[in-house]
Amino acid sequence: MVSLESLIVLLPLLGAVIIGLGGLANAAFRKQEGLIGWLASAMVLIPFGIVLTRFFGYQNMPLSFSLFSWMQAGGLDISFSYKLDDLSLPMMLVVTGVGALIHIYSIGYMHKDPGFYKFFAYLNLFIFAMSNLIMADNLVVMFLGWEGVGLCSYLLIGFWYTDMIKAEAAQKAFIVNRIGDFAMLVAMFLIYQMFGTLDFSLINAEAANPVAEAAGNRYFWITLLVFVAATGKSAQIPLFTWLPDAMAGPTPVSALIHAATMVTAGIYLIVRLNPLFLASPEVLMVIVVIAALTSVMAALTAIAQNDIKKVLAYSTVSQLGFMFMALGAGAFTTAIFHVITHAFFKACLFLGSGSVIHAMEHAHAAEDPQDIRTMGNLGKDMKSTSLTFWISTLAIAGIPGLAGFFSKDEILSSLFFNGFENQVYFAVWAVGLFTAILTAFYMTRLAWLTFNGKARYKTGAHIHESAPLMTIPLWILAVLAVLGGYIGLPYLIGHGEFHLFNHWLGDLVVNRDLHHALEEHAVFEYLLLALAFIVSIGTVLFARNLYSKHDLAADDKVKGFFGKFYGVMAGKFFWDELYDTILVRPFAWIGSKLLRPFESDGVDGIVTGAGSAVAGIGEVFRRLQSGLVSNYMVLISGGVLLVLTYLIFG
Repeated sequence: MVSLESLIVLLPLLGAVIIGLGGLANAAFRKQEGLIGWLASAMVLIPFGIVLTRFFGYQNMPLSFSLFSWMQAGGLDISFSYKLDDLSLPMMLVVTGVGALIHIYSIGYMHKDPGFYKFFAYLNLFIFAMSNLIMADNLVVMFLGWEGVGLCSYLLIGFWYTDMIKAEAAQKAFIVNRIGDFAMLVAMFLIYQMFGTLDFSLINAEAANPVAEAAGNRYFWITLLVFVAATGKSAQIPLFTWLPDAMAGPTPVSALIHAATMVTAGIYLIVRLNPLFLASPEVLMVIVVIAALTSVMAALTAIAQNDIKKVLAYSTVSQLGFMFMALGAGAFTTAIFHVITHAFFKACLFLGSGSVIHAMEHAHAAEDPQDIRTMGNLGKDMKSTSLTFWISTLAIAGIPGLAGFFSKDEILSSLFFNGFENQVYFAVWAVGLFTAILTAFYMTRLAWLTFNGKARYKTGAHIHESAPLMTIPLWILAVLAVLGGYIGLPYLIGHGEFHLFNHWLGDLVVNRDLHHALEEHAVFEYLLLALAFIVSIGTVLFARNLYSKHDLAADDKVKGFFGKFYGVMAGKFFWDELYDTILVRPFAWIGSKLLRPFESDGVDGIVTGAGSAVAGIGEVFRRLQSGLVSNYMVLISGGVLLVLTYLIFG
């Protein structure tokens, strides 16, 4: 009998199958946009309702269920088993909740698109894959979801595949992620070799055992490989380059990938295996350094971008860097806390950008409807989009009282107090603080040039607000961007007593113990909070005044400030050019000079020769079939003569 919890996984899959096959088989069904859109949305809303009831009825006892046994070989026994526990429950609330809002938004955004049914089938399939990834009770089922979101991202990014830019972006995302996925496979082999199991709870129990400390070297390689896999899905150096290009897909896809689902997969996996990483302090140090470099590099790049979605894309890479900095500091709960708050304001920002692009396209207001230099003063005609976008902008900028302030301040605090144990963390904290300043600056620039100042779009273009199906999800997300941070109030308020999220995760997620440093240096917590106030509010006001006074000319002042380095920022640090030089061109040369001749002269020669030989033999036998009875009689007589000769003399 199918349990209620199993519907969380099965309903999105059922929706993908019904909509996909129904659209392929019936042209009339493809035209039923309302039916398709709301059916797909229901297949995510119902799981959200189930997760919500389990969340409020949770009694600190994981809810496990199994669909069927998958494979058995020797000591390996893999079942399609799932678990709703302290970690997967809040993550599933975000995935299904934000995912449902994106589905509803997409009904309006994708209206009249010829591939409407396919789009929603892919969205449902994406939610199914992400549910497998989060709820999996073992690494094999998790990896099925891990690969599933990779496949769905390829299908969704390249949804408008007749445009080669979009098709190539999808290919890039797929190929880059395969590099990380290979590292994940190797890590799984090593985990099974070491622990004899791929079950999360058994792995973590063994890793938390002090006796296991003798295996530190093997822990190092396992966790390093898992981190490499995470850099693919969660876009960190060196495997981050696919994410900005993923903006080529429809805007709801950008929101789904960048906010609540695929890009958080790597962070979730590391938190799920947190005892392994706590036993590998060297890898934590690697993580925190890579994360700091990724975060500041992406923030600098975002300052020099003019495409509204590209700015948000690099913002996502930078914010993921913040999450990995928390992981590197051993603050696993804090990393998930920022995953949740980021899902709210970043989904709102991406959907808001989609609302803007939608309006610009329909009004034929500019040749490039995504270039913020062709916008300006849109707020007067798009009040809901403008207000929700500004709320989320202030949240990501870390304005006190909004969601981003609480989680980002907690990340910076965890870095700072780790510095008393290892001074490298003080340097990383400084990089994080600088990145927070950059974030507040480029996000204020983005919002101001889009919604305020003077109008720079074509004269006579009629800009209008999006339909309620698109604006209602924006308001829900904006409210969450305001209130979402209150599940984790700062440590100095009751010495962590009011950090509800930390209490919720309990003993499942073990964080590096910083209580001694917090107690001994408590005064710094007040100073850090005061600094966060000054930095966030001061930077937002500075950027707002700069662009309100100079409009686009303010960019020239920014260029002057950074000097020649601005060209590096605008060129996105030339990562794509670097990979093209050291990877793409050499392999293309090998293919053209070595493999192509082998393929054309060798493989093709063998295949063509074999075909010619068969054709020649066939020609010989064809000539024997002349249709003349006299010829047949000669052949029959010859055959009889040969048989008789064999019988007599054989």
